[in-house]
Amino acid sequence: MAPRSFSSSSSSSSILAATICLAFILHQAQAQLSATFYATTCPNVSTIVSNVIQQALQSDTRIAASLIRLHFHDCFVNGCDASLLLDGSSTIQSEKNAGPNVNSTRGFDVVDNIKTAVENACAGVVSCADILALAAESSVSLSGGPSWSVLLGRRDSLTANQGGANTSIPSPFEGLSNITSKFSAVGLNTTDLVALSGAHTFGRAQCRVFSNRLYNFSSTGNPDPTLNTTYLATLQQICPQNGSGTTLTNLDPTTPDAFDNNYFTNLQNNQGLLQSDQELFSTSGAATVSIVNNFASSQTAFFQSFAQSMINMGNISPLTGSSGEIRSDCKKVNGS
Repeated sequence: MAPRSFSSSSSSSSILAATICLAFILHQAQAQLSATFYATTCPNVSTIVSNVIQQALQSDTRIAASLIRLHFHDCFVNGCDASLLLDGSSTIQSEKNAGPNVNSTRGFDVVDNIKTAVENACAGVVSCADILALAAESSVSLSGGPSWSVLLGRRDSLTANQGGANTSIPSPFEGLSNITSKFSAVGLNTTDLVALSGAHTFGRAQCRVFSNRLYNFSSTGNPDPTLNTTYLATLQQICPQNGSGTTLTNLDPTTPDAFDNNYFTNLQNNQGLLQSDQELFSTSGAATVSIVNNFASSQTAFFQSFAQSMINMGNISPLTGSSGEIRSDCKKVNGS
């Protein structure tokens, strides 16, 4: 009897396990994003997004880099849910006022313009979170970088997480180990880290986020020894020791508005602007060094990895199904 009893128990356990597994698979299938999510409800959404960004680029060459940064800073806090776009209110502490974002993130007006255009075509259908993902892809593609099929179907959050924004977003002042940990915490690996850092192939940074490297690195009273000396002299002219910390400097001194792999050859030449950039190459024994070398030697390899890493980042904890909402105004929750 004992063996038969064991067999019955084992069979029940197997059925239960199979049921749980099936339920998990069904949940995953329901939550999965899809490149064809708006195929019938808003088939021209990608074109609408791209057209607005093309228009914005005519008067603001920085906007492409600014828009991809919004997607990045959104996804690292509670997932890709457009929480970053919410203004402050009596119930919301806006992520816009968090340390990594205040006086730094920009392009919110362009996001609003995109939302207006999308609403005019397909009212109440496309989320602000998906608009950020589509805007990031268009910004890269329009700047000469790769294009990819953006997975869609995210919904918008009902709240923000200012505290999370202060702690979860990688900082330009952090060392490689800390930044690697922050990427790992959201399910991104070392290749994702290096590939996504390559977005610094365009855009600008304020002097205040790297001036410590020019004059008093790690409280030594000296510049960062990994900085190319000619590049150091150039940066000291742009950012004098007692100057305004808000002066803008090209992240890529060679092709500042083009999306290419020059970022990685800059690192090889010790011309990474931010500490977090240069450490990818200058940290002895780091797994990132060989990836930098690979991307520096092959723009194709970089573009392929970047596209995949953007998809990976876009998959961080999206709200789907009946979670969250589709905001009619990206700056505030519906009904507020």
